[in-house]
Amino acid sequence: MRVLIAIILLLLVVPGCKKEKRPLIPYVYVSLQLYPNSLDFIPVGGYKYVNGGYRGIVIYRILQDEFSVFERCCPYDPEKAGARIVVDPSGITCTDSVCMSQFILTDGTPYHGPSPYSLMQYRWNYDGETLLIFN
Repeated sequence: MRVLIAIILLLLVVPGCKKEKRPLIPYVYVSLQLYPNSLDFIPVGGYKYVNGGYRGIVIYRILQDEFSVFERCCPYDPEKAGARIVVDPSGITCTDSVCMSQFILTDGTPYHGPSPYSLMQYRWNYDGETLLIFN
């Protein structure tokens, strides 16, 4: 009898433990080549917007040879028209123009607003001259 009660309780409790599904940002192929020391200059602690991805890409230069590269589409509601992150005057954070979620540019984590999700990151490779951005 106890086993039967335990099984019934498990069947009632387990379906209620659903994992929250992250909104899906549409996939867009990305393969970019930039020169952050010359033509496409990005100073340490600076950023640059580039075309590409779903709603654009923002590149933040953390150190001379370290970058963070993010999709500009807000992960909270990617289908919302006009939802795009914009770098704040501080130059180290960014804010979504629609839901007002705020993110840290060094790693993309949210620190204010409704979004519990980090910014979508692109992979990159840097050889000291050329910055390759890809997914």
